[in-house]
Amino acid sequence: MSHCFGLTLRNGPRNSAQRAVVKGPNAGSRTAQPRRRRVNGLKQRARILRDGIKFSLFKLQTFRSSREKFECPVCRYIGPLMDVCPPTGLRKHAKCPYCGAFERHRLQYLAISDVLRNRDTSRMRMLHFAPEPCFRAIFRRQFGQYETVDLSMEDVDCNLDIRNLPFRDASYDFILASIVLDYIADDSVAMREIRRVLKVNGVAILPVSLAGATTIEYSEPNPFEAGHVRSCGLDYFERYERYFREVQTLSSDSFPGKYQLFIYEDRTVWPNKACPMRRSMPGEKHIDVVPVCHA
Repeated sequence: MSHCFGLTLRNGPRNSAQRAVVKGPNAGSRTAQPRRRRVNGLKQRARILRDGIKFSLFKLQTFRSSREKFECPVCRYIGPLMDVCPPTGLRKHAKCPYCGAFERHRLQYLAISDVLRNRDTSRMRMLHFAPEPCFRAIFRRQFGQYETVDLSMEDVDCNLDIRNLPFRDASYDFILASIVLDYIADDSVAMREIRRVLKVNGVAILPVSLAGATTIEYSEPNPFEAGHVRSCGLDYFERYERYFREVQTLSSDSFPGKYQLFIYEDRTVWPNKACPMRRSMPGEKHIDVVPVCHA
């Protein structure tokens, strides 16, 4: 049996593809390891300083503002939320200025809290793909074992491909992979691998970016959508039913409005240069959904 920074791997030799992707963030010479840790530490402190400055400026800008106030369930901040303007268009009331949680993060946090309400997480093992900064410290405290993985991020426990996981069957109680399957053309392979490493009665939270009722597959990754290979619709969650015993959904309207869990953006402008394959949608307030997949 082999290990990758404390992660239990499958018995036996790995094939060439696995050897290429399974490596720790500090892989390399012994002299390089402390240097990389220092660099990652400096990056984290710089990010904290930058975010602190942004928060202070936002508070000054919105002082005595008449903007609507909301509560972030992740950090308990109360006040106006920041608008953001990605290439896909302006989103209002999107980002918590304190912890950086977006609409999807706030919804996911509430959904996860609801799912885990009657479970002893101190005895559970969690696998977190592409870990979000606003969640890391929370999950590390909450779970008995907390492990992070990504294809290319440096500050994770292992670099690996979600389509070719080296872990033994039934290794994890809880898995979170948010906005990950949007990037994977052969997503069924990834779903099969997630189900394989999930324990019986385990839970996988697998949200995707929703942009309508029907999923549209792209012929190539869209650079304006950060390389997404599809525009996921509500029907996308039907794919999970092939691999999981039960798939439940929790949506923006499943929780109190004070948390602001909806996506406020003008989708009547689609299709456009940034989103050439997306279909036009009426209104500016759109629902988001968290799928809860039970093994």
